[in-house]
Amino acid sequence: MEQAIQDFLATDFQNIKNSDQMSELKRRLAKKYGANILLHSDLLPEIKKRLQQKNILPSERDNLLRATQLLKKRAIRTLSGIAPVAVLTKPYPCPGSCAYCPNEKDVPTSYLANEPAVMRAIRCQYDPYRQVVLRLKALENNGHEPNKIEIIVIGGTWSYLPTKYKYWYILNCFAAANNYAKLLLPENQAEESRLKLSPKLVRSLKAPYSPNLKIDELKRLLAQAQKKNTKATHRIIGLTLETRPDYINQEELLEMRRLGATRVEIGVQAIDDEILKINHRGHGTLAIAQATKLLKDYGFKVTYHFMPALPGSNPKKDYEMFQELFSNPNYQPDQIKFYPTVVTKGSLLYRWYKQGKYKPYTDQELEELIAQCKAIVPPYVRIIRLIRDIPGESIIAGNLVTNLRQVMQQKGIKCNCIRCREIKDKPMDIKRAKLTIQEYPASGGQEYFLSYNSPDNKSLYGFCRLRLSNNSPIAPALIRELHVYGQLVPVGGDKKVQHSGLGKKLMQAAEKMAKKNKAKQIAVISGIGVRGYYQKLGYKLKNTYMTKNL
Repeated sequence: MEQAIQDFLATDFQNIKNSDQMSELKRRLAKKYGANILLHSDLLPEIKKRLQQKNILPSERDNLLRATQLLKKRAIRTLSGIAPVAVLTKPYPCPGSCAYCPNEKDVPTSYLANEPAVMRAIRCQYDPYRQVVLRLKALENNGHEPNKIEIIVIGGTWSYLPTKYKYWYILNCFAAANNYAKLLLPENQAEESRLKLSPKLVRSLKAPYSPNLKIDELKRLLAQAQKKNTKATHRIIGLTLETRPDYINQEELLEMRRLGATRVEIGVQAIDDEILKINHRGHGTLAIAQATKLLKDYGFKVTYHFMPALPGSNPKKDYEMFQELFSNPNYQPDQIKFYPTVVTKGSLLYRWYKQGKYKPYTDQELEELIAQCKAIVPPYVRIIRLIRDIPGESIIAGNLVTNLRQVMQQKGIKCNCIRCREIKDKPMDIKRAKLTIQEYPASGGQEYFLSYNSPDNKSLYGFCRLRLSNNSPIAPALIRELHVYGQLVPVGGDKKVQHSGLGKKLMQAAEKMAKKNKAKQIAVISGIGVRGYYQKLGYKLKNTYMTKNL
């Protein structure tokens, strides 16, 4: 294998045009030396070592960087500029009794033991420290540089968990990010590519902070870890929490901010009181509207979970509800996750299905519905997902198409959402980038979506969400999100889309808009790891927000 690796490193990768040709090269080398096909986790560490050598020639460096890009597995994961790291909380009782949720033993309510994220969490015994470290290692071994991290905490209703557990959990997420650069993990332990983690390795990774610590001590240690993270190699620039609309209140949002949260996902499912009642949701549309307003007035990004095909609905009704999400100012989410209803064992819906009381949509009905929805989604909204990652063997009835996004693209369905317009790895013309400002009313305030786009308006380079509201307890002007797209660039890395100055220009445009509307102060709901960026722009930390007088 060693000789095969050396031959690989000596290849002229400028002649390798895509991942298929890269795979063919690896097969030829395996046949030549009678070895197993080289894995990403065999090659990337060797490339990294060579790139770090002082005597490397510029031409060889460029060649090996080209190889790194070709080897990068699931490149889309970091082409949005950040490395998403999903972690799962341990099973706790759920305050709800929704008809569609499965209830498996030793698994958080609404999740299944064979879902990929759940399998990883179980392997780590739900330890947040282990989960973060091993996900960062998996990303690294697949060619990514996870220096800018969004921690996404899933597992049900975050707001229902014990306060002490929540502080302990997030503290250990920050500890994992802070410590990762110093951990000496075996180069060939790749979670994603091998799916064979050494039990010894997993056991060696334990949360450094005990859940037995007193709450005041946990809060003190979290503040220390957050301060350290502002200058760490691996920075948490975003933290997402998942909860129910009826558990959102001012006290809860203040605690989320102390933890470092910047985005909240809420299980909306439907915006029809009768449908919510039929499905035993436990709240109505009023709770959704109130939660959305509070979240926005505190500066959070808001993600809705939307569930087509619920009992009591139909494709026409689902489409009408989707239209209302963006025509009714009480809603206006920033992001959407489509979770088409499926029947799984252990749910009330399963019993209804067996009794003939529920009939799921056909694949054609679902595809037509999603195509209709994608066609009308506003350009200031990001569709994160079109399905939930539930293994087919667990689905008794309902959608089994796992690549709905690709199906939509193959059918030529046009979508103007953020994800479909991100620049990703396409060529960009920064000098001719166009600034566009879209305004819309939302939850008693005015939202401004400021974006830089390609000259033909087809590609999105970056954007900023500005909210103006006299009801906000934080500031009359709030920056709820600033994001420059393109390949993830480490702090101090080569100048690409993320380091093109567009972020600074967007902030200046937002400040100008706020001044025009008579705002005297502006605040940013900054992630912990990106506070230093706003400090350079004249912002100061105040009550977990970065603020500036105008």
